[in-house]
Amino acid sequence: MKCTLTCLLFAALTLGGGTKTFSQTNPMNPDATTNLTERATFGGGCFWCTEAMFQTVKGVKSVTSGYAGGKTANPTYEQVCSGATGHAEVIQIAFDPREVSYAHLVDVFWNAHDPTTRNAQGADHGTQYRSIILYENAAQQAAAEASRKKAQAHFAKPIVTEIAPLTKFYPAEIYHQNYFRNNGDAPYCAAVIRPKLEKFKAKEKQP
Repeated sequence: MKCTLTCLLFAALTLGGGTKTFSQTNPMNPDATTNLTERATFGGGCFWCTEAMFQTVKGVKSVTSGYAGGKTANPTYEQVCSGATGHAEVIQIAFDPREVSYAHLVDVFWNAHDPTTRNAQGADHGTQYRSIILYENAAQQAAAEASRKKAQAHFAKPIVTEIAPLTKFYPAEIYHQNYFRNNGDAPYCAAVIRPKLEKFKAKEKQP
């Protein structure tokens, strides 16, 4: 299978001279394991991009990039890139419900990517880049479905976002965590993530 743009740029960054040194710290915020936080799991294309966007949202305590929605246990990035695992690149958000609601995070999700392109975001194509919301309970499912219905009025094309139960979340390799923060000067970050992040911030400031 032809490698996606993201995979190619990842290989270019991690191989050869001038390789970036990645932090080996735990990407998860300690608050994520307390009763003061809840979780939301979304997939909207490359997780480097969605991670960077949701890290700017008030009330979000941590964002972990990972894989979910498929059947392969403990998948690697290369396996997910092949499209054979059934997993999507997703982010798992730990948030404080006293500061931001799950429903609001779903509303924000529509601004973080294009939910009308099936199995694709920009130059990235494949089921691993599909738009997906993975809920953990009936309340999250209801909020996601209501938000999708409301959001459709803002898109000319049908929203194709999958809404499905979360069965298992697999954190991605450590070098994927906090990717934009750790590699802001990398070509992919400058050419792809930064423009998307600025566009996202502008949308979120709108009344």
